[in-house]
Amino acid sequence: MAPTAALRPVPLCHRPLLVGYYGEHNLGDDALLEVLLASLPARCRPTVTARDQALLQRRYGVACVDRTSLGAVLAAVGPSDAVIFGGGSLFQDSTSLLSLVYYAALVVVARAQGKPVLLWGQGLGPLRRGASRWLMRGVLPLVSAMSWRDAASAALARRLGARGEPLVGGDPVWRVEPEEWRGHGGPIVLCFRPTAQLGVEGWRPWLQALEQLVPERELLWLPFHAHQDRGLLAALRSQGLIGAALAARSREVVVQRPRDAMRLCAGSGLVLAMRLHGLILAAAAGAPVAALSYDPKVEAAAAALGCPCTPLDQPAPTDLTTRWRACLDRPADPAVLRRLRDSTAVHDRVLARLG
Repeated sequence: MAPTAALRPVPLCHRPLLVGYYGEHNLGDDALLEVLLASLPARCRPTVTARDQALLQRRYGVACVDRTSLGAVLAAVGPSDAVIFGGGSLFQDSTSLLSLVYYAALVVVARAQGKPVLLWGQGLGPLRRGASRWLMRGVLPLVSAMSWRDAASAALARRLGARGEPLVGGDPVWRVEPEEWRGHGGPIVLCFRPTAQLGVEGWRPWLQALEQLVPERELLWLPFHAHQDRGLLAALRSQGLIGAALAARSREVVVQRPRDAMRLCAGSGLVLAMRLHGLILAAAAGAPVAALSYDPKVEAAAAALGCPCTPLDQPAPTDLTTRWRACLDRPADPAVLRRLRDSTAVHDRVLARLG
């Protein structure tokens, strides 16, 4: 019997092309890339799709190709001997249908050239359009090996035609080396992002709850995506949503690397995270955490961690301040963190097929 797509053998590979949302000054995707590079066989010399190619070349010493040019990335498939989609939710249409077509085209071109395609620690969806689901029904059977970061993604992949037993583990970023928490009585770190679920007035009840939360502590606004999150504090203040008292104890703190973000969180008394990887890196730093969910992937991670999670598409609970205050200075359970870290080992089974 021929092997299924999920278990198909992959030839020895030395020059993989790593496809992802890299070089976008997003700490979460930087963390995914760092974990993936550390997980590759030592002899691999990868090429990475990136917007800021100079940054990744300088930081990691890797060859890069401009991820914003489909032509350049398709050309990079030729000299590669495998294409690896490395973490995140690349196959979704909430960004745009064009984004999904971009990644699907890479799968088709790679397979047409006889190159193995690996999905490593991927999330799948949302796929809101019928055309998106049709496209993925054609793409998934072409994949040589795949692993998923959550059970919902694996179940959706199976419904759309993925073959073989699904490999499901935690988000690969859980694998980062932990930090020692030292934040008792420390500041509150906010991994907030702009979101369409909160219009101008939609922010008000959340910020009011924040203002009432331990008024003696400093608030550190930590942008995880430089182009999207940076300046959020100033924007909210300019819209009259942040009063003088809250503004007086708030400041934005910009860091360059995921490890710097973890160290900041390790010195905090609480991290309130909207960003998925803000939640994961803060928990890996041992910090007390609570999630604000704009997307099901955040809710799934919070459920796995066992931390409070409040959906942003619902009215803010009247007892929100009380819920957050109950999390103060109560760090993540080390046993849960070990379990989540161990759950990422399944993704190695995909990379092991590189030989």
